[in-house]
Amino acid sequence: MHLSEHSLRQLDRAYLDALDEAALRGLSAKLLDDLKEARDRLNQGPSNSSRPPSSRAPWERKGGAWESDASPDVDADAAEGDLEPKPAEVKPAGTQAAETTPAKAPPARKPGKQPGAPGIGRTQVFQAHAERPHYPAVCAGCGRPPDPAVAVAYTGFQAVDLHWDDPARPGLTLWVVDHRYYETPCACGHRTRAEPGHGVVDPLLAGIELGEWRLVGPGLAALIVALAYRFRLSRARIREFLGEWLGLKLSIGTIHQTLHEASAAVAPAEEELVQAVLASELLHADETPWPEHDQTLWLWVFRSLTVTLYYVAGRGKELVENVLDGFTGWLMSDGWASYRHYPRRLRCWAHLIRKARGLAQSCHHEARAFGRIVLDTLEALMAAGYAAREGPPSVDLPTQPAPLLATLRAACERRQGSPHPKTHALAVELLNDWEAIFQVLAHPELPLTNNAAERALRHWVILRKLSLGTRTPVGSRVVALLASIIDTCRQRGHTPWRYLERAIADRRAGLPLAPLPQPGG
Repeated sequence: MHLSEHSLRQLDRAYLDALDEAALRGLSAKLLDDLKEARDRLNQGPSNSSRPPSSRAPWERKGGAWESDASPDVDADAAEGDLEPKPAEVKPAGTQAAETTPAKAPPARKPGKQPGAPGIGRTQVFQAHAERPHYPAVCAGCGRPPDPAVAVAYTGFQAVDLHWDDPARPGLTLWVVDHRYYETPCACGHRTRAEPGHGVVDPLLAGIELGEWRLVGPGLAALIVALAYRFRLSRARIREFLGEWLGLKLSIGTIHQTLHEASAAVAPAEEELVQAVLASELLHADETPWPEHDQTLWLWVFRSLTVTLYYVAGRGKELVENVLDGFTGWLMSDGWASYRHYPRRLRCWAHLIRKARGLAQSCHHEARAFGRIVLDTLEALMAAGYAAREGPPSVDLPTQPAPLLATLRAACERRQGSPHPKTHALAVELLNDWEAIFQVLAHPELPLTNNAAERALRHWVILRKLSLGTRTPVGSRVVALLASIIDTCRQRGHTPWRYLERAIADRRAGLPLAPLPQPGG
């Protein structure tokens, strides 16, 4: 029989000392059963339960940076110090046993096409809907405009684009265009060729190229971005969707390249987003773990009323200092130490209320009493803050709850150094962030929670659970850039896909990136 929560709350050291030996043994057996069951639940993992592989701690994942430095070839018995040969391994005297060299483990297979594997070309043939000629604008020699009538096509390619949002033709329509590039002779004797455009790529996106010579047109590229990052489909599922619904066969490599090229196209907009963040009056910040190959980084979000900016980086305060250099507004955050140096800071009350409620439901008597004090105080102050928003308060809000705050502070100071770890931790957290927590009493119009940032991260947390993160720094930057553009456009009341379509087309041609759409524009 397991002890109920009600029974556990009544147990303490004094009660155990008062029991006779027989009763204590019986109670110990019940506690032992409970402890074993709890330990079994803690030890559950993907290998012995229905929990998914993503539930493993970072240091438990294969290939992680936290794995033991011991060679996997070392025998387990030898590692424990048992260096004596086992009886079955002792060789008869005077005989020579054939020495066998153990086979080396094959090297880890890298993703993508393997060296020496045969290449695969396109087999799908399209009937073009239109042809687009490209002529040189001026002679590269003398600078005069050439005569297109004498031009000769020297190369070309076929692009598949997507038309949508046409009231006359609802649905998704693939549109195939034959691009022809011409060479034109000039009277000066020089022959000039029209060439596909190329865009400049951010150095942090090494290995990605921007160019017009692409099978995937800008509109189709926007759809692929939407499927990957809005609807959270894997590359393989995107390939399946395009093949079965649109009749288009694309390789996983082409889909992957398209996603990376789309991020390179919008990379210059990051500076515009940063400036919008710095100009905001209220900024919500939060972070969540983000696996990158064999290390755990963090996906950061900075969200104001009109902009959402993401980064993938470490959890130190270096990123906060770099992004918020020059920011003078209010910063809403949780209790993470990286935010603590910022002067105009607000603390999320939802985190504190959850911690206080956990203590109030604890089996520990002192923790339960302290949790109830914190919970009652925060709920009373929250009700006063909501009432103040309805109209001018009859009493100055910062001074009205002074007795409540004095009682709470005294309770926190008494609990510093408490033997109950969570009681001590919450008391120290409240004292360290006292001013940031209760800033809202002087400014009741400011938010009490960091829900805006947490809601922004929720979509990408689901993507992380499905994709298990990224493999390279470039891949992490691709996700952060496209997430920033998608969420900012939607936040401003615009569809991000039209903007992405234009951005990809312009940047492939070597043109500057258009500004982001403005709110309500």
